[in-house]
Amino acid sequence: MSDRDIRVLVVDDDFMVARIHSGYVRRVPGFDVVSVAHSGADALAAAKELRPDLVLLDVYLPDMSGLEVLKALHDVDVLMISAARDVPTVREAMRGGAVNYLIKPFTAAALTERLRQYAATRDRLTAIGPEARQDDVDRLFGVLPSAAPMPKGLSPATCALVADTLREAGGDLSAAEAAELTGLSRVSARRYLEHLCAVGQAELRPRYGTAGRPEHRYRWLG
Repeated sequence: MSDRDIRVLVVDDDFMVARIHSGYVRRVPGFDVVSVAHSGADALAAAKELRPDLVLLDVYLPDMSGLEVLKALHDVDVLMISAARDVPTVREAMRGGAVNYLIKPFTAAALTERLRQYAATRDRLTAIGPEARQDDVDRLFGVLPSAAPMPKGLSPATCALVADTLREAGGDLSAAEAAELTGLSRVSARRYLEHLCAVGQAELRPRYGTAGRPEHRYRWLG
């Protein structure tokens, strides 16, 4: 992650919900809440004045739709957070350029995962340099170089995060070590690592100790 914290503007019409979401964000290392807004007009004004990196934006606002705010925002990334779950709303958010969409109610862990994914994508963009290769772009968009379908319950974006973590480790990692580096549970990290092995991007390397079962460790192949 970069030396500077990612600056976040939280937008929600409900004062208590905005406070809770701000608390979730502040618990994630590398993120800082710079302001909170409760209307579309206030969100646009705060974004113009404070120039945050990321806006957590609700759809239902008292003066305008969050989708209108999304279209009016410039030079800022937006993560939609809303109880709206109808497909046309989700589709419009995607067309408007939202980096992710999180349906209320959600847990602190769910938001933390999205924030970590966002931070990892920013870091990958910074590391690429002035020009991107196709494999760089594929990793940014969570595309695996394989026709193998993603197992049910696994996210392409999170898989890309685990893949980058393993690639940048410079050696092998256990599922527990990968979990700590990515912020995932050990079980989730192991599922992603096993999928990377299945599609040929990683290999399983057992490490034998003095006694007991060998430790499963994973190494990036690319």
